Amino acid sequence: MSTENEGNEGTTAQAVPSVPSAPPVPAAAPEGAPASPPVPASPESSEATATEKFQQPEHPSQQPERSNDWPPPQPPQSQPAGSWPPPPAAVPAVPAYAHSAGGDGGPVWGAPGQLPTPGAPRKRRGGGLVAAVAVAALVAGSIGGALGYWAADRNDSNSSDSTTVTASSPQDLKRDPGTVAGVAARALPSVVTINAQSGDGEGGTGTGFVYDKQGHILTNNHVVASAASSGLLTATFSNGKKYDAEVVGRAQGYDVAVLKLKNAPSGLTPLALGNSDQVAVGDSTIAIGAPFGLSNTVTTGIISAKNRPVASGDGSGGSNSYMSALQTDASINPGNSGGPLLDARGAVIGINSAIQSTGSSAQSQAGSIGLGFAIPINQATNVAQQLIKTGQPVYPVIGATVTMDEQTGGAVISDQGSGGTPAVSPNGPAAKAGLKAGDVITKFNNSAIDSGPTLIGEIWTHKPGDKVTLTYKRDGKVSTAEVTLGQRKGDN
Repeated sequence: MSTENEGNEGTTAQAVPSVPSAPPVPAAAPEGAPASPPVPASPESSEATATEKFQQPEHPSQQPERSNDWPPPQPPQSQPAGSWPPPPAAVPAVPAYAHSAGGDGGPVWGAPGQLPTPGAPRKRRGGGLVAAVAVAALVAGSIGGALGYWAADRNDSNSSDSTTVTASSPQDLKRDPGTVAGVAARALPSVVTINAQSGDGEGGTGTGFVYDKQGHILTNNHVVASAASSGLLTATFSNGKKYDAEVVGRAQGYDVAVLKLKNAPSGLTPLALGNSDQVAVGDSTIAIGAPFGLSNTVTTGIISAKNRPVASGDGSGGSNSYMSALQTDASINPGNSGGPLLDARGAVIGINSAIQSTGSSAQSQAGSIGLGFAIPINQATNVAQQLIKTGQPVYPVIGATVTMDEQTGGAVISDQGSGGTPAVSPNGPAAKAGLKAGDVITKFNNSAIDSGPTLIGEIWTHKPGDKVTLTYKRDGKVSTAEVTLGQRKGDN
């Protein structure tokens, strides 16, 4: 187990073609098409041709009154070269809508570029890769232009107008608050990237989130441990604003820490806290953090498992942290530590704290393989409240030392405690319940216990004074005992 080292398509309307003022006269018939008989260009023939489209009344009394003649008479025109329709060999003009939004007038996709003037010097292209990309773009543009002209030519034979439908611009899209985008938009302003720089210049990056309106930030202990006593801590919001911060309290065993922003801004919005006890396997998850220093990164997944026993360290040789964790396959990497794990509503259900990895080297940190672990928020909230109130953590205990061997089929009470002290504290909770050295605890309430770290993780999900039931084996016999949890203040 390793802990992150922070370091529509438009439909064409069938339009009524407009009546031209005079019949167009092609400059030349397309190759292979029957030639049209010549049309006289005199005014009389032009006017007669135009009026053929309207049936005149047989009697003058049937003639309707008109304020204006339609079509209006036009002066005789000679057909200029290159008039409509254009000869097949002509290059179609680029439609007005084809130019880029920037208005630079350059060629665009589907529009042919300007043909080079013969003999004009060619501009030199950039690097080989850029040139290759440019060539590909021009080829694609030429094909698009040809297809576009063919389609326009066919449409012109049926209709002189076309109607297109433009999709809404991105800023007009309204995303459902329940989508990942909606949740992220609400949560990101309350998530900070923490930079911890120790007194000797060493630093790391982690994540935290706004816990209350007073400026308290909730994060992992291992994110801030290097700068807790003498160093510099800063918290940067998603809008780029940075604030100095100080440690209010740390709980090494829980791997939880609370910071306080110096000169905290007004209008802070704490993230809503969920209920981690109600989380179910398969529920959607959203993680926010700064993996490898990439701030404001959002990843998604599900709850893969609950009550996963996790013993993690920060790689500095300090004491391990123990948790009965929420497991998620949301991508979590170094830098995500201390960040919120959200449910589909955007409520915090855990603090991202550790990852299982295939390994790492001195040159690089391990990355996500889809096995991330988060401290349940119910537990983290209890710890945070205690740290804000007193500055030090309070741990529930059973008053017995257990081995950390994970191959014993349970939590074995040691023969002797640390420093030669008794393994079962006299008059402690375990002693009062009749537990002795050598007993193997196999259940904590209804949760199976397979090792010492698993037992500690389960104990620490409760509060001092809670009554729990322990199932244990002694000399092959299974017994149960009710234990009222005691307490220990501080990490030392």
